Amino acid sequence: MRELDRLRRQYGGHTPGLLGARHSYAVLCPLVERPEGLHLLYEVRSAALHRQPGEVCFPGGRVEAGETPEQCALRETEEELSIPRREIEVLGRPDFICNQAGFLMQPVLGLVSAGGLAVLSPSPAEVAEVFTVPLSFFRETRPEVYTYPLLPEIPKDFPYGAVGIPADYRWAQGRVEVPIWYWQGHAIWGMTARLTQDLIRHLD
Repeated sequence: MRELDRLRRQYGGHTPGLLGARHSYAVLCPLVERPEGLHLLYEVRSAALHRQPGEVCFPGGRVEAGETPEQCALRETEEELSIPRREIEVLGRPDFICNQAGFLMQPVLGLVSAGGLAVLSPSPAEVAEVFTVPLSFFRETRPEVYTYPLLPEIPKDFPYGAVGIPADYRWAQGRVEVPIWYWQGHAIWGMTARLTQDLIRHLD
């Protein structure tokens, strides 16, 4: 059967992803070694960017066809900060975030060598500045945490009877936590803070 052959080809070597995800992004969570211990390196997005100008983030971007999250994170870091891929030791893949807007944010944990830091040069078109924060700060400082609800908006003409549920059906709701840390005039928040928070939880 043609349909069966097509399904075999489709799923034989298929790597499962998130159903319905429109895009996938990868970021590098860059660790750097300082005399006082490990730091995380962050970027401040250029004010000239259309999306999220001036926000604190990790280097990264959209995963291209045929590219792994590791390859994407290293490529984007090289494009944004001029750190050669060979100067970053990939330590592993922390848990990813499924955003309610329909995309995946996949972090890659990496250690930037001293040589990589020496040649770091932010791209002015994308990066306004970079800074590092000691991991000890995050371990010793609780973030401010705000929450907002995800509430379903059901169409008035939804066919409750046809699908066999009552009009007062209890639709699933959700909640999103937004942690915020403040460090030397910078606000580390949103998905960047959530990835940071997850890393610190694993250290503790």
